[in-house]
Amino acid sequence: MNIKERIEKLRQLMQANQMDAYIIPSFDAHQSEYVAEHWKSRQWISGFTGSAGTVVITLEDAGLWTDGRYYIQAEKQLENTGIRLFRMKDPGVPFYSEWLADVLKEGSHVGFDGNVFSIDMVRKMEEDFKAKNIELKMDQDLVGDLWEDRPEIPKGLIFTHDVKYAGKSRLEKLSELREEMKSKGANTFILTSLDDIAWLLNIRGEDVPNSPVAIANVIVAQHTCYLFIDACKVSSSVKLELEAEGIELKASEEIQTVLENLSDADAVMLDTSKTNINLYNAINSTAKKIESTNITTNLKAIKNEVEINNLKWCEIKDGLAMVKFIKWLKDAVHKTEITEITAEEALEDFRREQEGFVGPSFDTIAGYKEHAAMMHYKATKESQYTLKNEGLFLIDSGGQYYDGTTDITRTIVLGKLTEEQKRDFTLVLKGFIALSSVKYLYGATGANLDVLARQPIWQYGLDYKCGTGHGVGFFLNVHEGPQSIRNDSNDVVLEKGMVITNEPGIYLEGKYGIRTENMMLVVEDEKTEFGQFMKFEAISYCPIDLAGINSDMLTESEKQWLNNYHQEVYSKLSPYLNEEEKAWLKEETKAI
Repeated sequence: MNIKERIEKLRQLMQANQMDAYIIPSFDAHQSEYVAEHWKSRQWISGFTGSAGTVVITLEDAGLWTDGRYYIQAEKQLENTGIRLFRMKDPGVPFYSEWLADVLKEGSHVGFDGNVFSIDMVRKMEEDFKAKNIELKMDQDLVGDLWEDRPEIPKGLIFTHDVKYAGKSRLEKLSELREEMKSKGANTFILTSLDDIAWLLNIRGEDVPNSPVAIANVIVAQHTCYLFIDACKVSSSVKLELEAEGIELKASEEIQTVLENLSDADAVMLDTSKTNINLYNAINSTAKKIESTNITTNLKAIKNEVEINNLKWCEIKDGLAMVKFIKWLKDAVHKTEITEITAEEALEDFRREQEGFVGPSFDTIAGYKEHAAMMHYKATKESQYTLKNEGLFLIDSGGQYYDGTTDITRTIVLGKLTEEQKRDFTLVLKGFIALSSVKYLYGATGANLDVLARQPIWQYGLDYKCGTGHGVGFFLNVHEGPQSIRNDSNDVVLEKGMVITNEPGIYLEGKYGIRTENMMLVVEDEKTEFGQFMKFEAISYCPIDLAGINSDMLTESEKQWLNNYHQEVYSKLSPYLNEEEKAWLKEETKAI
């Protein structure tokens, strides 16, 4: 079936089940950003491959709601499907439930699979639909009924993440969690987000591409901890290790029974943005519910000293891979045929040479010329360009290592640039330096600081339709909350020990894209009578291409920052390079 045929079949099922609209999100049953193939229902019904977006099908119309990272990509992938693009971050564009409330008749029925919708999402719909008495039907996975060759739920083996990397044992983490539960009046904690589960129990898995997590759920009580997981995923040795520390393994489906058997003496804590509505509805109605952000989300966001030290070494290894790759690329691009895909594969090969490398931390974005204007471009054999000795090549990539997760972007000059390209490369650098070098008073959030990265770009009437930075997990998800740097209402204070990216950019459709990205550690600066000041420490080590910079646009302090950063890059990486590589890196990090 092509996309139009799939939509028509879905409409027939909708009519048979008395539904006037059906909603297909990007999420799995754990509200994950990146999901296993089994849960890519939105991609299957629409053909849109981005990681974020929601498709809504009515009996007469269809729409995809996605954010600014994917506007260009979505326009291309939705061509001739009958699905309209709703640019959800643009002014005046309604949220999908608001749109449905407007177009549907009073008393209509809206369907979706309650396993993949959070409590918050359902409540938003209920509020938007209330005026028209629109009813929700959340017990049917219609796409699953149509998708004949749907992949199974993954059954990869889990493995333990050694405390020499994690810094804290699972018993220490459970003790911290239980103390927090007690302080909030809870005796039961439901945990469904996969990266939180992996962090809490010091386990990792292979169920989601690029993210070392396992499909599971957890319930923590004051004296018990249940891990709900398919038994075939747990080896006998791991089972013994977990059980020896008081973690009881149960079949995945048993979570429903445990929730139903809670009593009025139980106070259940859960995150309404991470827990699906079907699990919420399974909780015994007499139990008290305490709604709060997952305690583990905040605990894991602040890296301990062991994690930080591991991550800094991990970043050196990753920087070595990047340097070897950039040198190879610049040497080879005018001698041999290199495509976007072969460049991507070459970088992964350089990472595989590094100790402790497990795999990529996300699908590499390797975009030449106008392909780089699509923020989350993924090269295919059909779409890929051959690189030439001219223009800009953007590569955004990262690695999963036992001792950390990395995420770095460099825009590489392959040959002659226009004045406009050099101007925009330098504007991105100016924003990048402004955020990298800021000193701020404790209590600031990413929303307070986002303007620093945008201001130089705004001065030229340009902007980028995405956030400036996101948290990064530790051998976990490359996107991790709760902290972020973006121009929205995020009120999470940036705490010492948090890791966050800095990645401003300029993206001109049909022309080129430019992004420079480092990972940064939040650290303390001086303390005065006015309070504790904070700053960022760059922990990604890789040169920024001097050939792209118009140095006349940089202030003396910006030049000094860049020179200091490049001096640190050379100092950190050169001991592990051969003489030829050292000489190349010396030139790439020379003072301007």
